[in-house]
Amino acid sequence: MANAQTGRTTPNRKPRLDRDTIVAAALELASVPGVGSVSFRDLGTHLGVDPTAVYRHFRNKDELMGALFDHLTELGLQEIDVPPEQWQERLRQLALKTREALSHYPAVGAEAMLLTTNGRAEHRAMEIILDAFSRAGLEGDDLVRHYALFAMQTLSGSANAARARAQHPGESDTLWLDAPLLVDPREFPLVAENGARLAEIRDQALYLAAIDMVIASAERTAARG
Repeated sequence: MANAQTGRTTPNRKPRLDRDTIVAAALELASVPGVGSVSFRDLGTHLGVDPTAVYRHFRNKDELMGALFDHLTELGLQEIDVPPEQWQERLRQLALKTREALSHYPAVGAEAMLLTTNGRAEHRAMEIILDAFSRAGLEGDDLVRHYALFAMQTLSGSANAARARAQHPGESDTLWLDAPLLVDPREFPLVAENGARLAEIRDQALYLAAIDMVIASAERTAARG
């Protein structure tokens, strides 16, 4: 590029790298339909830098994925507007917004069950869940158990949604079964009898039904006192 004052040609400047710039670039790659993972080589190409430059800010891929996951967790948290007093609906909204945020970035969301960030967004999500079940009347082991049940269902369900999104770009909800059930009714009579119903189940409805089961369990446990 020619300098307007000197007329000399100067090389294009490389982008200034910091953690936020790298996270933003990684999320751009992760949102591309069909992208199953984000590598440091892909990031370097996308940013126009040598891949080794990324290692100056993230020691390894696990650290990068943790940062991406914490960022997506924060995006989900920002969408929550139900007051803490409505703890059941607040948990439902948290579950749904988490699923939406992670499924939009399949390369990150598919690994949700494997990622622990120990970041601020993760801690905020933990606090919201524990607060909700505390308001339900749980404490001690019951409180922690229901937190774990909710977190496990949210993360596993969101990871499944992310994988489905990667396989079916553009679809926010998919059928639970990938193909019709073709079984011998003499050998599997119950599967054959319920095959049509099973084929109608959609991922999001199943996901929210499981969340409701955890909430109902919390209510029953608290009622037993």
